[in-house]
Amino acid sequence: MRRFRSKLHFASAYKFEAIAAISAFVLTGLVLKPAPRLDAEMLNLPADAPPKQQATSTARVLHREKQIRQIRPENYDLEQFPLHQANEAHWRNILWTTAVVEPQEPFVAEALNQLLAMTNRRGLSDTQVRTVDMAMKVATQLYLSNPSFYKLVGERFLQTIEESSDPEWVAVSLSGLAKQGMPLDQMQRLGNRVRTRFPGWSSNVFLHTTLQEISDSAEPRSLPPLSDLLKWAIAPQQPHLYVLCRPDRKVLCRAILKGQDGQFVRQQGRLWSVPLLLESIHSLGWNFTRGQTPQGIFRIEGVVPRAEEEFFRAYGQFALVNLFVPFEAGAKQFVPGQPGSLAGGLAGYQALFPPSWRSYRPIQQSYWAGKAGRGLFRLHGSGESPSFFNGKDKNYPDSYEWNPTIGCLSARELYSEKGKLIQADMPKILRTLQNVGGPNFTGYLVVVDIPADTKEPVACLKWKEALPATTPSCSKSPPKSRSGLLKKRSLKSRKRD
Repeated sequence: MRRFRSKLHFASAYKFEAIAAISAFVLTGLVLKPAPRLDAEMLNLPADAPPKQQATSTARVLHREKQIRQIRPENYDLEQFPLHQANEAHWRNILWTTAVVEPQEPFVAEALNQLLAMTNRRGLSDTQVRTVDMAMKVATQLYLSNPSFYKLVGERFLQTIEESSDPEWVAVSLSGLAKQGMPLDQMQRLGNRVRTRFPGWSSNVFLHTTLQEISDSAEPRSLPPLSDLLKWAIAPQQPHLYVLCRPDRKVLCRAILKGQDGQFVRQQGRLWSVPLLLESIHSLGWNFTRGQTPQGIFRIEGVVPRAEEEFFRAYGQFALVNLFVPFEAGAKQFVPGQPGSLAGGLAGYQALFPPSWRSYRPIQQSYWAGKAGRGLFRLHGSGESPSFFNGKDKNYPDSYEWNPTIGCLSARELYSEKGKLIQADMPKILRTLQNVGGPNFTGYLVVVDIPADTKEPVACLKWKEALPATTPSCSKSPPKSRSGLLKKRSLKSRKRD
């Protein structure tokens, strides 16, 4: 069975957008080739730089209208659009549109119910497998956003666990029920049922990681000393970009950078930092394609050049930072001096951490994500309006200006109603990486969740305490969010819909 894998495209939340031109690029596996170096103009836009037509309020309203118009009963009719190869593009498009709009419509719920009912069938065609696979992930998103309206999805998850022969779909179902809050004792019973149905579960990366997380949730381990991680060098003379997050990925993360000399980078006498969003639009687990950005180590190897206009909405107008997980093809040297990807299995990966962190399972996520075939992670901006994605939670106003992805790390990039750039963090990130690592910079990115029962990002004082005493004070708080202004503009636009 052939599924769509992230190795065909970047893990952006836009890759299956409805516009046919973009879909064609994605379908053919066309991706942007790595750039040998950063051009100065990638980092410094002149004051008279022309506006981006796709970012104007007029273009955005029209683009939004195209999405809304697709949410019609006939587009979700499996009799009108049976799962044949000729209709595969239709379903891929309508499922992506469903993820963007998050409609609360009975005909959408029924279509997902019918698609998920196919998980227990044998002999599915490649087209059917790929469509059901995407439907499982979009259904997870809608189920977690409104479990009462999409309760049929939860019922199909239970059926999949009991009857499907596909271990990945079973794992997605288990994970979705766990994230929705099913009591631990019920989850443990379901886990035992899966172990009985799949005697070789421990050798399947999806079942192994999902069942392990359910078991670990019964007795969560405390975070090892953060100071040990921040003082450690994965390899000498390598920049280290640390991204400190909350387990709730709707909360903004904060990135700080350690240079080749082992000192944390300063900006105007203060500790350099930048906010990022590491949220999957589908709310999927890190071990699934299109899921959350995993914790752990990523290799940084230069950049991918700025996107062509066809990809502007997906990635913005600046270069993308190139990231590799273990086992991903394309890495020149995951460990300096050792050509290719990581060698040595899990023990080799654990050896990259300080001793106090080696047995901490959450930090192994990028290792297992690589085993599961995930890849093409990038750090990038977005040319899309913050109001484009309906699923943004009003309870997280601080992260409104950042767009979700399907695995990538998202930087803020904002435009005026006339399409002029008004704020972007990618130039700051790219310039700083170039300053510490040269035009062809390499290094490491380390993602770590710091647990807390709060919607507040990791406070500066929290990680300042873990840094060497000589580290400068934290940067001043970023300017107050423009989310209120952007929301007002969004409402004006919707009145014209």
